[in-house]
Amino acid sequence: MNFSADESVDRQIVERLRQDGHLVQYVAEMQPGIPDDTVLASANREAALLLTADKDFGEMIFRQRLHTHGIVLIRLAGLSPSHKAEIVASAINQHITELPHAFAVIAPGVVRIRRIGE
Repeated sequence: MNFSADESVDRQIVERLRQDGHLVQYVAEMQPGIPDDTVLASANREAALLLTADKDFGEMIFRQRLHTHGIVLIRLAGLSPSHKAEIVASAINQHITELPHAFAVIAPGVVRIRRIGE
């Protein structure tokens, strides 16, 4: 799967997904500090699912109705980066076919997936 990871995503998550064979472009490695709309536009150009811990992307998709190939919002505050990486990798591997054109939230003990306009 093709992902674009926002700067808010822990490096351990990016590395773990890459180990699993996913293509992950990481904003922190390429263009740190770029605005959220630029992050979303870049993910769209690459036909990538956006990984983020920033709730602002939900606002952009549902209220502003901006286009996306899919967003995975990571809500795992308080956990170690390595534990977060394991949870995110497991959730993505279990729900990989449901993530395109969806807004998914990964939280402790739950994965919520809501389809969005294609």
